[in-house]
Amino acid sequence: MLLTLGAICVAVLFLLIVLGMRRARDQREMERHSITPEALHTLLASNQEVLLFDVRQPLDLLAHSEIIPGAQRIPPEEVFETPSPIPKEKDAVVYCTCPGDKTSRAVLRRALAMHFFRIKFLRGGLAAWKAKGYPVEPYREVFHLYTPSLAPPSGGRNPATLT
Repeated sequence: MLLTLGAICVAVLFLLIVLGMRRARDQREMERHSITPEALHTLLASNQEVLLFDVRQPLDLLAHSEIIPGAQRIPPEEVFETPSPIPKEKDAVVYCTCPGDKTSRAVLRRALAMHFFRIKFLRGGLAAWKAKGYPVEPYREVFHLYTPSLAPPSGGRNPATLT
């Protein structure tokens, strides 16, 4: 019985070590594919070509209807389906307003899984950019408040559309 209990403890300890190593590796990968607001501002000021993508959820965009100048808004669901709106051959930065950059990190993970390696996420998102006093501009494009809970019936029009 002691032998079985000891084997279980060793197996659990081994599993915890493996999971900890995997998490540390994932965190290093995320850090390698992140950029600070200062570094992004410097990059943009140097006139190097870098594409900016606002991947905020529609309700976040409604609450904070501003965007970094030059950024293109892409609904995160489109990137989850296929990251093709983000070119593989160009440097790109995605940002959101989620706590812990949740949406940006999810988009980044999806893009990396599809072999898009020239992509980073803005650490701290739009809030960190604004906290540094960097410019933003009003977002005036039409967007849909499409979320799974607001999904229109098959073939129907989404009643939560802003124009």
